[in-house]
Amino acid sequence: MGDTTLPQQPLVDALVFDWGGVMTVSVPEFVGEWLHAEAVDRAVYQRIMREWMSRDALPGNPVARLETGELTVPEFERLLAAELITTNGAKIDENGLLKRMFGGATPDPAMVELVRKARAAGLHTALLSNSWGEGYPKELLIELFDTVVISGRIGLRKPDERIYRHTLDQIGVEASRAVFFDDAPLNVDAARAVGMHAFRHTTADDTRAHLATLGVNP
Repeated sequence: MGDTTLPQQPLVDALVFDWGGVMTVSVPEFVGEWLHAEAVDRAVYQRIMREWMSRDALPGNPVARLETGELTVPEFERLLAAELITTNGAKIDENGLLKRMFGGATPDPAMVELVRKARAAGLHTALLSNSWGEGYPKELLIELFDTVVISGRIGLRKPDERIYRHTLDQIGVEASRAVFFDDAPLNVDAARAVGMHAFRHTTADDTRAHLATLGVNP
C-alpha cells in the first residue's frame, strides 16, 4: 500500500525555482572551482560575500545593485576585482570575471528532469532568479519554464516581497497554490512570508520529497 498520509491531489498548481544552486550544481561547488583555479583567497572572498549578501548587508551594496540592474556587469566586476586578493600575488582580471566565476554552474541533470516531468504533467513551472548578468541557457529555459522572472530585467530582487508577488501575478495563482525552492534561507523565508509553500533546496532527491508532501510526484 502507498503512503496514505500524502495528499492524493496536488496542493499546488505552480512550482517556482531559483537558478544558481537549485537548477545548477551547488554554488560552493562551482565557486570553489573558480577560487581554486585563480588562487583567490577564500577567506577574503567569503568576507566580501557576507558583507554584500547576508541578512545584515547594507542597502545599495554592489550585489543588490547588480541584481536589480543598477550596476552593469563590467561595473560590478571592477568593484569585486578591487576587493579580491590572490594567494600567489597575481592580479585578478576584472574582464569576464563573472563569466569565469559561473563557468562551472552547469545544469543539474536530476533537477532538469524533475522540472521537465512536472511541466509535462500539467503543472505551471516558473524560474525566479536574482541575476548576475544574463548567462542563462536560453533554450533550456524555454523548454523547462512557463514563466521566467529575472531580477535585473524588472528592477526587483529576492528577498523583496514585491518580486514574489510579481511572479505570482505572472503565473496567475494565489500564493498558497505555489511552492518555491531556493538554496538561500533568506529567500525561502521571504517566500513563506507572502504565503507560498517554500523549502530550501539541497538536492534533487530532497526537493522531490518536499514536493511529495504537496501531492506532486514528478
